[in-house]
Amino acid sequence: MQTYFNQLADHLNAHITTSEVFLASLSAEESNFVRFNKNAVRQAGSVKQICLTISLIANQRRAERTLTLVGDATQDMPQCLTVLDTLRRTLLELPEDPYLIYNAVPTSTTHIGESALPSDADMLAEITSLGQGHDLVGIFASGTIYKGFANSLGQQNWHHVNNFNFDWCLYHAADKAVKNSYAGTHWDSAELRHKMQSSITQLDILKRPAKTLTPGQYRAYLTPAALNEVIGLLSWGGFGEKSQRNKQSPLIKLEDGSMSLNAAVTLTEAASLGVAPLFNADGFTKANTVALISNGKHAGALISPRTAKEFNIATNGANSSEAPESLDMQSGVLKRDEVLATLNTGLLISNLWYLNYSDRTGCRMTGMTRFATFWVEQGEIVAPINVMRFDDTAYRILGTNLVGLTTERDWLLDAGSYGERSTGSARLPGAVVDGFQLTL
Repeated sequence: MQTYFNQLADHLNAHITTSEVFLASLSAEESNFVRFNKNAVRQAGSVKQICLTISLIANQRRAERTLTLVGDATQDMPQCLTVLDTLRRTLLELPEDPYLIYNAVPTSTTHIGESALPSDADMLAEITSLGQGHDLVGIFASGTIYKGFANSLGQQNWHHVNNFNFDWCLYHAADKAVKNSYAGTHWDSAELRHKMQSSITQLDILKRPAKTLTPGQYRAYLTPAALNEVIGLLSWGGFGEKSQRNKQSPLIKLEDGSMSLNAAVTLTEAASLGVAPLFNADGFTKANTVALISNGKHAGALISPRTAKEFNIATNGANSSEAPESLDMQSGVLKRDEVLATLNTGLLISNLWYLNYSDRTGCRMTGMTRFATFWVEQGEIVAPINVMRFDDTAYRILGTNLVGLTTERDWLLDAGSYGERSTGSARLPGAVVDGFQLTL
């Protein structure tokens, strides 16, 4: 695939005039997808797709178009040249862009991610063996993701990663199910077995009569998956330089110093630890790490090249939306096997969903509990909880009311595959929180 991409880039470069610059960004994958229902494979399919975005720059103007290719350079080269001619005509109709920017200092990189995976057949056999006797429902995806960048200035970047993502539920009845996930670049049978056994244990408890809570404040444990929903909502503009400068960030009070989080909260965009490419579509390479929150205080922001030019600051290679792609949250001191004892009496919240802001400026968010949420008494899980809505602020959840973070963290790979398999990820601990506000 890398040789094929280089051939396309060389072909485009041979047809560029001295007054033009081209950028080529490739996004491709060879993926297998399997859908489970009642612990059996119900659908299986494979996807091979190659998308190439070509940008043409001349006279302070930029035009681009994305095309789908077949993967044979001989067949695809004429189509690329046709697009190049179309872009030339488009440039004549465009106004100058005062914030036009691309990487004019070539920085070439190659990253081939390490992986150790058995065959798909072996992984699927292991899954169905562990799920025997249960209604296992889920999606398994595996395969190789390719990202590439090249331009007419001689820069070439390549990113190649092979991974899997298994996102599943053990279903009981109605809205009662236990959700879990396992993803990575290295397959660990013991880890999958541990996760499956944990789900089976919770499923047995889920069969007990459900408890309905009255609205109020409760001590709660948010698993890494539940905390990921909270952090994911904060990522909607919370960590971008542009949103902070325009006073649209939900974390603006953290940024201006009027509010803070618990000193245990340190959050970093750690590009070198994720599976996303270490370069963006403009050819800028990403910083290995970008401090976002340090010991509860604002520490920095993701800065796209366009924002950098607008405000005359340095970029750290962030994407155009300035959203995190490889978040890393520092662990705490609370051991996971001590969580229930620390919780004592309260809620074990496995998942949250439908999150949105109820007060964006105050970083107040609302959402619903989902799947396996349990009532805990004196450190023991005693009953499932019927669905509840919460409404609380990040400054309480991760600030004044944070009791502690777990030492163990989960690596959560985004299971999204709309258009293409996602490369977003987050490494997060669990969190024990006092006074978690349930509203109805």
